[in-house]
Amino acid sequence: MLAVILLIWQQQRLTVFSNEPASVPANQAQTATPELGPRHQLNYQQWLEILKQEANVAAEKRPPNLSILAGDSLSLWFPVELLPEDRNWLNQGISGETSRGLLQRLSLFDKTEPETIFVMIGINDLIRGVNDDVILDNQRQILRYLRKTHPKTKIFLQSILPHGGEEATWEGREKLLAIPNSRIQKLNQQLQSIAIRQGVKYMDLYPLFISQKGNIRQEFTSDGLHLSPAGYVVWRTALQVYQQEAGSGK
Repeated sequence: MLAVILLIWQQQRLTVFSNEPASVPANQAQTATPELGPRHQLNYQQWLEILKQEANVAAEKRPPNLSILAGDSLSLWFPVELLPEDRNWLNQGISGETSRGLLQRLSLFDKTEPETIFVMIGINDLIRGVNDDVILDNQRQILRYLRKTHPKTKIFLQSILPHGGEEATWEGREKLLAIPNSRIQKLNQQLQSIAIRQGVKYMDLYPLFISQKGNIRQEFTSDGLHLSPAGYVVWRTALQVYQQEAGSGK
């Protein structure tokens, strides 16, 4: 899986970062280097209202091949032009979101009928000093809720990504340095076990982003925490590969 995704990324980056625009739907603007998603300065309650409105539209319109991204700023800032084009996307990410916060707002998209839901959450818990056991329990509850509310939906639990360590330039760099990437690895191993027990798919993205130094690869991040366009290309490819495998019953 790792070799396949990295090979596809190497092929796709030639398209995304060439002088020719990447292939995107006709109703979306084409850019040679995609910009990161919206970074509006909204408070949490304002974000909740926006996500509720968008989810209500999806529930009313019932778009085919609907996929939901549920998580924090990593999901929120996923460039629209880099999302897989064979489906409709509902982005339910909020910057700074925690596993507890996500758990408490899953009901916002209860009435939608997604084909797939992709969950990535946890890095902000670690930054805020939340205990691993609490993070894992919240993840369990998230998966239980989604399975009960969306019984026909394929649910994917994605691993927490590594950070940049000493090379990070994010404003909260010291907080990252207090979180060994080895801790994230161990947490991901437990998340995989939870996914198996909950009967959902586990997407192990961590190996795709890790460098030989044990941190996120510099070309895949903008500041040691958030992703660069190249990082989103890798994630996009993983979404495609895992979803295809799930569709084929593997």
